[in-house]
Amino acid sequence: MPNSAADLAIVGAGPAGLAAAVTAADLGLSVVLLDAGRGPGGQYYRSPAPELGAERPQALHHDWRAFASREERLRAAGRVDHRPECHVWAVLPNNDGWTLHARAAHDDAPTTVHARAVLLATGAYERQLPFPGWTLPGVVGAGGAQAMLKSGLVLPGRRVVVAGSGPLLLAVAATLAAAGARVPAVVEAAAYGAGYARSTGTLLRNPAKLIEGARYGAALARHHVRPLTRHAVVEAHGTDRVEAVTVARLDRDWRPVPGTARRIPCDALAVGHGLVPELSLATSLGCATRTATDGTVALALSADQRTSVPGIWAAGETGGIGGAQLALTEGELAAHSIATSLRGAPGAEATARLRRTRNRLRAFADAMGAAHRPGEGWTSWLRENTDVCRCEEVTAGHIHEAVEELGARDPRTVKLLTRAGMGWCQGRMCGPAVAALCGTGATPDRRPLACPVPLRHLAELPSETD
Repeated sequence: MPNSAADLAIVGAGPAGLAAAVTAADLGLSVVLLDAGRGPGGQYYRSPAPELGAERPQALHHDWRAFASREERLRAAGRVDHRPECHVWAVLPNNDGWTLHARAAHDDAPTTVHARAVLLATGAYERQLPFPGWTLPGVVGAGGAQAMLKSGLVLPGRRVVVAGSGPLLLAVAATLAAAGARVPAVVEAAAYGAGYARSTGTLLRNPAKLIEGARYGAALARHHVRPLTRHAVVEAHGTDRVEAVTVARLDRDWRPVPGTARRIPCDALAVGHGLVPELSLATSLGCATRTATDGTVALALSADQRTSVPGIWAAGETGGIGGAQLALTEGELAAHSIATSLRGAPGAEATARLRRTRNRLRAFADAMGAAHRPGEGWTSWLRENTDVCRCEEVTAGHIHEAVEELGARDPRTVKLLTRAGMGWCQGRMCGPAVAALCGTGATPDRRPLACPVPLRHLAELPSETD
């Protein structure tokens, strides 16, 4: 794949990256759009593989029109060089801007892109809180279950319990039920009423979001599914596959209330506690971070989506989990900001409008994050032999030993003593749990490479003296 030069390089073709690419092209910028997926849309607008022959992929999506219109603009945009199945593993400064190093997914071929500005729209991944039995076959992420259906047109099971915390659960349960799965329960650890009561004004300023939630609620009611709030799956049971889950009521700190446990038969469990921003590239660049209302680490961004590093912008979930509509808005806002920075392109009125929309949607996202933030007591679900890091098979007991007997006070030290977080996922699955067991909040994780890369690519890099 040849080297390229552009005004703007965008990493990630999800809602934020896609919106930014087409908007920047309309504003006269040349754009290289790099994405690990086969097509644009990211996780939210994931589509079935073409060979599956899906006739109505839009039936599995909310607000498909927002994606379809931008995808059409992307295909027609002569100023956008879209690079699918391309993994960016490093962003480095050069004399004229930035150099992005990437590899192609299908053959590991290296590629280098030079750009005057960079927009990070790298999205997010699921937050998992372990419990006994969570490694059984048939236990999948809530978003993973939705991805299986959207991309593969398959269900994780016929009788699927949906559990965890966050508004994503309602969407997942409604989608699974509409596709033919039986959903015996939607188990939500937070309490909707108490969690949302503190943000009534913010909710009322976002009527479209309330209508969206009402639609999901109505869809669940049609399938006779009732959300079970302030409850959690505290154990999964089975031998070769999950066969049932134990559900218990939680107190305000998310500790199971004695005597409230009951078993629900199922052949699959879709569980997740929201999302975590993907910041590998951003933290390797030294971008400043903040703790979001949901307890995750997000980027600290300016009013026009700038990071603390000059020449680097970010949009979408990198600045805090907020959903597709917010990501689309932030992508457009970032494009206007970059165009103004590079070429002085006018657009004060559009920028002001986008900022107002962004601020309203971000306030809603912050309210949701605070309402569904995991309580500290969730660690009481664990047993000493419960795997916390499934890649390296590190148990809760091993982490307790590192903290209580060996003096570990932070996740990095626990990693060095136990190998927790050293596996294939590099701590994405176990990171929040390890931090909680250490008694610390989430911390930004810096690493020199954002994804696996062949050693030959590193060896072929020019030296500083070249």
